[in-house]
Amino acid sequence: MAKFKIILSDPKAGTSKVVELEEARATPLVGRRLGDVVDGTVVGLSGNKVQITGGSDKDGFPMRQNVHGGVRRRVILSGGVGFNPQSKGERRRKTVRGSVITDEIVQINMKILEKAKQPKEGKRTGEKKPKETAKEETEIEVEATTSNQ
Repeated sequence: MAKFKIILSDPKAGTSKVVELEEARATPLVGRRLGDVVDGTVVGLSGNKVQITGGSDKDGFPMRQNVHGGVRRRVILSGGVGFNPQSKGERRRKTVRGSVITDEIVQINMKILEKAKQPKEGKRTGEKKPKETAKEETEIEVEATTSNQ
């Protein structure tokens, strides 16, 4: 059965964490494509939206957006995922994996698109403290010092 290692990154915070999914928790991802937006409950982040950005199979071949299906293919690449050209115009035939997640995928990269809305401190209790202006604070301090003398 499917076992995935999910690398979940948060672009706003600049952090990432690893989540491992096995068996029944991994099945909602099988058949999804690169670029799909998935509900965060699949990876344990309820209320969040995450996007599938990449991955690699059991032998380390990267997934590529423009290769259709979930199979390995030998394609001619001039750059991008799976090939870094050393000179201008260089092209090479490289093996890459298709854009559909299958049981042979081991690692899936995802990023958080939308975080869950969390209520703020003041809105939870329904009470609001009146804010004092700087002028009012100085008037209070002056009154306190004059009454003490």
